[in-house]
Amino acid sequence: MTILIVGLVLFLGIHSLSIVNEPLRNRMHASLGELPFKGLYSLVSLIGLVLIVWGYGAARMDPTVLYTPPGWLRHLAMLLLIPVFPLLFATYFPGKIKARLRHPMLVSVKLWALAHLLANGMLHDLMLFGSFLAWAVADRISLKRRSERPIATLPASKANDAIAVVGGLVVYVIFVFWAHQWLFGVAPA
Repeated sequence: MTILIVGLVLFLGIHSLSIVNEPLRNRMHASLGELPFKGLYSLVSLIGLVLIVWGYGAARMDPTVLYTPPGWLRHLAMLLLIPVFPLLFATYFPGKIKARLRHPMLVSVKLWALAHLLANGMLHDLMLFGSFLAWAVADRISLKRRSERPIATLPASKANDAIAVVGGLVVYVIFVFWAHQWLFGVAPA
């Protein structure tokens, strides 16, 4: 469990720099320069992600049961997961979805984490998905008081919403019927 926690601290910690201390983040960016800052940010993120995957896998070998969710929550979780990939795609394919939600990736992360918390009752699940849910909520709240940095996206277009929805639903189906089992060893359906 320690490896999972260290991974979460690194990954979510670096992603929380703007949440907890935007001036520090901006000073680091200015002093290091664009590419070195992004390189360091990416390296810490990657190390954190690797530790999360490794730690979560290790924790699954010796699980601690916190609760046993009823079977119907799996169905609710599957329903909550339907918009996750379309919302993620809408972040980079700006259209009406992005304009309406402003931060579709954060909505995507919140739905993904909540759905997994509903369907899983182990301590390591609570650590992983609960941490991501708390981070996404904190990030969304903090966006009200900090400057918004642009992210690289395709140009806004009327077709982008269709691309995001269709592409996201295709990825959802792939995950449900194949990729989730292949990547994580768990069949969601």
